[in-house]
Amino acid sequence: MPEHKAASRLRLSGLCFLLQILNILLFAGFVRYSPESSSSLCSPQLNCSRRNQDSGFQHPRFRDVHLQVLLGFGLLVAFLGRYGPGSVAISILIVSFAIQWAILIQGFLYFLNGKIYVGARSMVSADFCTAAVLISSGAVLGRVNPVQMLLLALLEVTLCTLNEYILLSLMGVSDSGRSLTVHTFGAYFGLMVSRILHQPHMDKRKREDQQNTGHQADVFAVVGTIYLWIFWPSFTSATSVHDNAEPWAVLNTYFSLVASTIATFILSPVLYKESTPRMVQIQDATLAGAAVMGMAGEMLVTPFGALITGFLAGLICPLGFRFFTPVLQSRLKIQDTCGVHNVHGLPGILGALLGMLLTLLATADTYGDRLELVFPLVAQGSRTAADQALLQLCALPLTLLLATLGGCLTGAVLKIKALRSPPDKGNLENTGLWEEQVDKEGCDPRTSGKEPGISTLV
Repeated sequence: MPEHKAASRLRLSGLCFLLQILNILLFAGFVRYSPESSSSLCSPQLNCSRRNQDSGFQHPRFRDVHLQVLLGFGLLVAFLGRYGPGSVAISILIVSFAIQWAILIQGFLYFLNGKIYVGARSMVSADFCTAAVLISSGAVLGRVNPVQMLLLALLEVTLCTLNEYILLSLMGVSDSGRSLTVHTFGAYFGLMVSRILHQPHMDKRKREDQQNTGHQADVFAVVGTIYLWIFWPSFTSATSVHDNAEPWAVLNTYFSLVASTIATFILSPVLYKESTPRMVQIQDATLAGAAVMGMAGEMLVTPFGALITGFLAGLICPLGFRFFTPVLQSRLKIQDTCGVHNVHGLPGILGALLGMLLTLLATADTYGDRLELVFPLVAQGSRTAADQALLQLCALPLTLLLATLGGCLTGAVLKIKALRSPPDKGNLENTGLWEEQVDKEGCDPRTSGKEPGISTLV
């Protein structure tokens, strides 16, 4: 069906062209570099009181976050033999578009004299929003074409930014490492899109194809896991402006990573017929241990607390794959290709609940000088610790509600017949960006993989 493939490519090309022209025009009309980053750009009409905050935001931290999003998340979608190469290409497409769109949408919520002023912190906030989209894409990987994925990014960035604005700016919730606004929102947004896109006559065949991990799965898993270990502590602490606020989040993330990995080595041999976990399972534990530290990382005041939390996250992840994923598929008709519910959704909820409990301990005796950095309103006396804890708790159902409604809306849009690939070509989702090749022996690479294993993550 060459005419269908040509139409698909032209449709993607046209949509990319229109969206990029729109971004260029909006950037030309509204976006300027932040006056806080340069005294020469600061005028009496602008408030430059936060200049030191942006200038103190070091480039290495921004670089680490960007590498984490582009390489860490990008490599983790390459484990599927049939959809791997195309999925990596789609990840690059999502990052390229979502960063631009997130800067615009976030900027419109903080208009200053009719302009959007951007700096290093703006780019990091855009990377956070992009990470949420990449997480969601893991739930629908192999079941949507590039055009649908681009529209998913367009809608999710808008809704993710709205959720972040409500929680962080209006409610004053503390979520520096984004347990709620990235991990939880991204996971359940993607799951709801997957539910709306459910097609009983096609999902069974596609699920079998997607579980074929290919002969290079462990190689990609190793590289992706190493990137996670190196850069995730920077991702967790990226929004900390003051240097003395960083160590807790960084160290707690490392402690959580080691404990969650040990938990996987304990539980996986019990649940599966393997003496040691596969690399993709260690990869899952790494993400779960980091996701749970998103909110609680800067609140935990003792190293053993981070070890306990990471250990629990490491137990939840394999248990989720063993028991929750089959329920999602059989009862709720939700096909979670990369297991984002187990490695992002459940750890994100655990991190949010832990953050709420730790907020009750927000006193000057417990936090010392850090109280003003983590909970400024509590330190100023505008709120009590109990009031702040209640808001932290309310943020969880609000995020789930927005993610659920947003995912349903996005799924309904993506289900429009004009956006779907021809039903008789199950592999068009991949070949829209990447033509599958036959190896030197003449064997199709998607049939030469290892025995299907546990789906990993994005």
